[in-house]
Amino acid sequence: MHTGETPFKCEVCEKVFSKSGSLKQHMREHTGEKPFKCEVCDKVFNKNDSLKQHMRIHTGEKPYKCEICNEMFRHRATKMLHMRMHTGNKQFKCEICDKVFNKSGSLKKHMREHTGEELFKCEVCDKLFNKSGSLKNHMRIHTGEEPFKCKVCDKVFNVSGSLIQHMKIHTGEKPFKCEVCDKVFNKTDSLKEHMRIHTGEKPYKCEICNERFCHRAMKIHHMRMHTGETPFKCEVCDKAFSKSGSLKQHMREHTGEKPFKCEVCDKVFNVSGSLIQHMKIHTGEKPFKCEVCDKVFNKNDSLKQHMRIHTGEKPYKCEICNEMFRHRATKIHHMRMHTGEKPFKCEVCI
Repeated sequence: MHTGETPFKCEVCEKVFSKSGSLKQHMREHTGEKPFKCEVCDKVFNKNDSLKQHMRIHTGEKPYKCEICNEMFRHRATKMLHMRMHTGNKQFKCEICDKVFNKSGSLKKHMREHTGEELFKCEVCDKLFNKSGSLKNHMRIHTGEEPFKCKVCDKVFNVSGSLIQHMKIHTGEKPFKCEVCDKVFNKTDSLKEHMRIHTGEKPYKCEICNERFCHRAMKIHHMRMHTGETPFKCEVCDKAFSKSGSLKQHMREHTGEKPFKCEVCDKVFNVSGSLIQHMKIHTGEKPFKCEVCDKVFNKNDSLKQHMRIHTGEKPYKCEICNEMFRHRATKIHHMRMHTGEKPFKCEVCI
């Protein structure tokens, strides 16, 4: 250290080091060896220090504190970059347009705007990437590789970030809080989407009828109303649906699954909405009120049917004698007069 002697030389690239351990660590860059493994998500590293820093993602430890605003950081380098926000120090300057950046990586990325450079190309679909890691992640779409496995439920993912996000389901961690209503979320994207409820923002527009939506998924579902597209098909009866949730709900008719259970009387239901509706029987809640006579109902459908008394509407017509009825059930009973059908049989006298 005092003499400046560097007796340990890399045989591959001729870089020299003052310690044998430094050379050993450097050699892993050439061999690709990553002997340090995270016990939580199986990610591997070529340095023990890198593993220690990575573990802070799982533990939540943030040992580096900004002395000005008290914000905490996992890594010293992140804190140093943050400090430049306070000091105004932007030391990385573009030689072409004089724009300055507080990170070398930001400058490097910016330079590609001038050069048009996109270094890493997918050999399968020719898509271009400006980072090797992005290309590596992208390749898993083609290979189907999912190397990141959840230790709790064995679900697998093609990127480590998806696994980290998934783990919050098991831990119950919801670090992202709405400042308006205090609702918490396990993803920052979920919080951003939720905030549109408060702001009224609807950034997704239907190009056909101009209706606007808070969420992209809602627009996609809406578009199927115009196109008639029903991409989700039941493998049992070939019935098709425009939403995956509708197919999932439909499948319970075939399986008999009823996962929603009433905690009061143990009655079970195949859709959550039916349970919510059922609970009103126990609570006595009747939130749907007739504006004409003030009669109240526990279902919106019941209110709609009731309103026909006031409006005189009779939407159900007998195809044989043209008599009209307020309710479908009344029409069905009437039809038996024409057909002679008598479906209810006495078990005693037959």
